Amino acid sequence: MARKYSKHGPYEDLHREEEEAPVEAVPCWLCGRPTGETIVWHHPVPKSRGGRDVVPMHPICQQTVIANFTNSELQRFGTDVDALLIYPNIRKFVDWVAKKDPDFNAAITKKQR
Repeated sequence: MARKYSKHGPYEDLHREEEEAPVEAVPCWLCGRPTGETIVWHHPVPKSRGGRDVVPMHPICQQTVIANFTNSELQRFGTDVDALLIYPNIRKFVDWVAKKDPDFNAAITKKQR
């Protein structure tokens, strides 16, 4: 039986153009570095506290925020990232992770409460 479309027809060129288009990297909300392959869409104000907005983050950055703050504290901060960066643990983390690859991931300590 004959093929409906040839292997080397005009449709093959269309797929090549789509694959070659560069994907624009979105900056992380916490550290400001470009995001890698994995992007976590984080609620700065937790959904349980009425938050609807989402921001792009690295998985390691989201884990750090969750490990250092409760939902009540995150609700008070809202979307103000500068308020989070005042805390020494967060500032130290952001300074450390600034030199890492966008797809870098490591284990984060448990919640410190």
